[in-house]
Amino acid sequence: MITPLIALLSDFGLKDPYVAEMKAVILTISPQAGIIDISHLVDKFNIRMGAFVLASASRYFPKGTIHIAVVDPGVGTKRRGLLVETRTAFYIGPDNGLLMVAAQREGIRHVYAITNPKLMLQRVSSTFHGRDVFATAAAHLANGTPPSDYGSEISDYAVPRFARSVFKAGELKGEVLHIDDFGNTITNMTSKDLEKIGANPRSLLSIKIKNKSWKIRFCTAYGDVATKTLLALIGSHDFLEIAVNQGNASKKFRAEVGDAVTASFKR
Repeated sequence: MITPLIALLSDFGLKDPYVAEMKAVILTISPQAGIIDISHLVDKFNIRMGAFVLASASRYFPKGTIHIAVVDPGVGTKRRGLLVETRTAFYIGPDNGLLMVAAQREGIRHVYAITNPKLMLQRVSSTFHGRDVFATAAAHLANGTPPSDYGSEISDYAVPRFARSVFKAGELKGEVLHIDDFGNTITNMTSKDLEKIGANPRSLLSIKIKNKSWKIRFCTAYGDVATKTLLALIGSHDFLEIAVNQGNASKKFRAEVGDAVTASFKR
């Protein structure tokens, strides 16, 4: 029997017992499950950051991995809990857009609202669905419970604006999805998106951030340009990055997460 793998991501931090409680619930219900942590240091309540980290890491996990993601400022409200089945994995978490960057990349097959009380803890706290609903749901899934047992299939789940860029009139319109510790300004535009505007290595991209425009060389590596020089490339997580070789692009652009980004390429 293949040991099911459950991956955890949250904004819970490391000093409190929350992550351990989730793991305890999982192993009580599914003792054979393997558990791995993606991160628990997502900025508090930062759904966008959680979505980026989840989408970046999840594509490298084995097929059939069950991902629990909990960045959930709406816990205890009418927001739903979701079980998302994609072509390669399962995603469990709140219906606030957190799961959708990763899930849409893989191709969504089914989305179920988690409503079956038999697949939750007997007592569900209004402030800790990560333990009482999501961890429990994942453990039962690891034990072989069919996804359709969790609740009704839905199609009106939340898809945030940052989950995709838009191609219009020869331009890609998106936004800053994440700024990493190097200051690389990572957009929500993927390599497939860049194909729509005909961009290729060594070409010049026209990039607009905060109503300022730059002509930036589209490269394959940071070292393709001189030190302290601007460049654009598809980073290791398949998103378009604006970077400075051995420098900090976010400071140069004064860019912030959520800023609008437009990219175009003219032959």
